[in-house]
Amino acid sequence: LIFIASLMLGTTITISSKHWIMAWAGLEINTLAILPLISKSHHPRAIEAATKYFLTQATASALLLFSSMTNAWHTGQWDITQLSHPVSGVILTSAIAMKLGLAPFHFWFPEVLQGSPLITGLLLSTIMKLPPIALLYMTSHSLNPTLLTVMAILSTALGGWMGLNQTQIRKILAFSSISHLGWMAIIIIYNPKLTLLNFYLYTMMTAAVFLSLNSIKVLKLSTLMTAWTKIPSLNAMLLLTLLSLAGLPPLTGFLPKWLIIQELTKQDMAPAATLISL
Repeated sequence: LIFIASLMLGTTITISSKHWIMAWAGLEINTLAILPLISKSHHPRAIEAATKYFLTQATASALLLFSSMTNAWHTGQWDITQLSHPVSGVILTSAIAMKLGLAPFHFWFPEVLQGSPLITGLLLSTIMKLPPIALLYMTSHSLNPTLLTVMAILSTALGGWMGLNQTQIRKILAFSSISHLGWMAIIIIYNPKLTLLNFYLYTMMTAAVFLSLNSIKVLKLSTLMTAWTKIPSLNAMLLLTLLSLAGLPPLTGFLPKWLIIQELTKQDMAPAATLISL
């Protein structure tokens, strides 16, 4: 209960803060609160996952603090929305990408999710992503568009490709999360509200998947194939939720992808794409 309360507190502090130090403190509370939940089973894999998670998040927090200090040094501003120095913007984008698990900083996420219990995996995939996304939302006007677009396209591609070769359901869901984060990152500069819509819908669908898997106690694809006899109705719902998560029309998961593609077509990126192709 204490750890769950600390998670809520850390998330609330980060989302509602105006000052960089408060945002950093909220992220640190979050990291420290989730560590005991990851390593609860005392299995070597769980301890390894907790260690990997701690090292990655500590590095990302240090980078975030460094970017805000650089910005304060040059502009005299500690306000989150006043991040105007370009170098600070690049460092912040990298720090938040590392916190979220965007490619090329994605390697820790599948390993950590694989070593965690399903409910902790759900927290890692949803609630733990909210504070960094809120920081991206608040600083969206001053982020580096090129860096963010490259990372977003890389995440979407890698999330799709690397998820194909997996048998562990938690790893597949981790790559699904990386892919969805790519969709959120590419649109944050142009229409931040679409990022939030995508995140909320992704959270609902992922929660449905994790809770369904938790109730039928399934961790591998091979056991999922035989698990439909336990609760057939739940398995039918799980199938629909997975298809929705994949973005199949006319299910809910198609809506954010459709809106994001529609918004991207309005951004007049064609000249840049032509130059890249040349």
